[in-house]
Amino acid sequence: MATSAQSSGRLIFDHFEIDLRSGDVWKHGKRIRLQGQPFQVLRVLLERHNEIVTREELKKTLWASDTFVDFDDGLNTAVKKIRDVLGDSSERPRYIETIPRRGYRFNSPARAIAFRPRRRRVSRGR
Repeated sequence: MATSAQSSGRLIFDHFEIDLRSGDVWKHGKRIRLQGQPFQVLRVLLERHNEIVTREELKKTLWASDTFVDFDDGLNTAVKKIRDVLGDSSERPRYIETIPRRGYRFNSPARAIAFRPRRRRVSRGR
């Protein structure tokens, strides 16, 4: 999964499209906002689709060693924001499963799609 996802730069699952290069998330063709850190967490989970990604791996990958933050709170907040955007829940996960005391796993089938630039809709005033 990681190789095809990285080569295409885009993944699709359900009615979501994720552009790994630009950080854009689209739902039913409409762009939705997901901030930088939550997007990076989602990106790692998608690239490691169906694998458990440990909290420690996420910390090493996404939080610089010289960053002084409450990592646990930061990661929990990032995952909550991802779930909010995807309409997911921790109690009945459709996409992101919490593995208690270990980490997270992205469970929904996702596939890489060919890169195609998105056209912006332009209204033409008269």
